[in-house]
Amino acid sequence: MIILLSPAKTLDYETPPINISHTIPNLLTNSKKLIKNLKEKKPEEISNLMNISDKLASLNSDRYKSWKGLKKKSENSKQAIFVFKGDVYQGLDIDSFGKKDLEYSQNHLRLLSGLYGLLKPLDIIEPYRLEMGTKLMTDKGKNLYEFWGQEICNEIIKDLKSLKSNTIINLASNEYFDSVKDIKSTANVISPVFKDFSKGKYKIISFYAKKARGLMTAWILKNKVKENELKNFNVDGYYFAKEESSENSPVFLRD
Repeated sequence: MIILLSPAKTLDYETPPINISHTIPNLLTNSKKLIKNLKEKKPEEISNLMNISDKLASLNSDRYKSWKGLKKKSENSKQAIFVFKGDVYQGLDIDSFGKKDLEYSQNHLRLLSGLYGLLKPLDIIEPYRLEMGTKLMTDKGKNLYEFWGQEICNEIIKDLKSLKSNTIINLASNEYFDSVKDIKSTANVISPVFKDFSKGKYKIISFYAKKARGLMTAWILKNKVKENELKNFNVDGYYFAKEESSENSPVFLRD
């Protein structure tokens, strides 16, 4: 099976990664087209497009201009799994992975990306910000969903075939999974839900749910969990709630 995760806005290029091999994003040609588009925009246009501050817009304008589509490690590139930080990646805790865990992850984990489309954990990437929901006009349409079309789905389907599997564990946000939602007609998509007890009832609390997605991802990858074993997830106080669950939407509660 393949696990899908969203990227993160917070990036870490200061901490050196462990000494391990790297790979090249498969859809880098598409990324170059997007960067060419973004390089032409002024910081104020980027600010309006992404609804970010002038300071962040200037930072990302500089990032686009220095982006080269590198195919080897440098001071300005790093394996994706070591770059992304944030709630999900706090739960994932990639620093706790051994070499064999990383090798297994390379086959079974995919990171969705507005700029790169689909990333393997050890694909090298350069600093960027481009959320999948961005309404960036290109020659393919009015937003990134139209730009990517079926290309990301096709990559995932190829990866599933190589694994002789038909199952996706969707631990990405709705914004990112929407870029591959048509894959439901081809693959068996399981989307776990995490709820915490608060003010007398169980509900999805964004921060905790994001962290739980990372926790489940790490648990699956380190233990080589099969799809029929997902209900055994019991990390950090979460437990399977059979009565609230359906076959493709298992629910996990925490008191």
